[in-house]
Amino acid sequence: MTLFPKGGLIVSCQARADNPLHGPVFMAAMAEAAEDGGAVALRVNGGEDIAAIKAVTHLPVIGILKMFDHDPVYITPTTAAVEYVAEAGADIIAYDATFRARSKGDDPAEVLKRIHDLGKLAFADISTFEEGLAAADAGADFVATTLAGYTAETAETRTIGPDLKLVEQLSSRLSIPVIAEGRYNTPELAASGLNAGAYAVVVGTMITNPREITRSFVQGLQQG
Repeated sequence: MTLFPKGGLIVSCQARADNPLHGPVFMAAMAEAAEDGGAVALRVNGGEDIAAIKAVTHLPVIGILKMFDHDPVYITPTTAAVEYVAEAGADIIAYDATFRARSKGDDPAEVLKRIHDLGKLAFADISTFEEGLAAADAGADFVATTLAGYTAETAETRTIGPDLKLVEQLSSRLSIPVIAEGRYNTPELAASGLNAGAYAVVVGTMITNPREITRSFVQGLQQG
């Protein structure tokens, strides 16, 4: 069971506290717009936003809780975070399944177990091929390349666009859905993720963050 069809677009509806669109009212409106546009699922941070979005859309929600005081492992890093996200109404729960050392939080195996104990599907955010294999072996229902380029080990790949090689490697090895996420900033790049074997593609900033979209245009004009 995946809750959303193969080949679709997952839209990440998130806005940090310093963003003018921060808050459940704006994120719920963004989610409605994404649903109207054809998204098959949504990725949402925080209980208030999850609850508000569940109230106005029919799409499955991949819920997370970003706890930045748990840096570097801050994506749903504890079993308590899992419980909070589940109570808010998330259908799928994403968590950091990288091998990075955790100064705080719970072991990823405990986080994964709690997700399943609550009857939710587990969405493992990874950065490397080995992490993806380990997450699948541990029982994750999805493996996503969300953190490829955003860990110390993979930082050098961040400037070259999406990590399509990682998608290809994981898709050729795993029987569970592989989700392409991270720097899929154009429709063409999103299509390349599917062509590399991804079950679905997540896009966030270039759909739901007008401030960053504006900055990219401004930079292009300045460089041009």
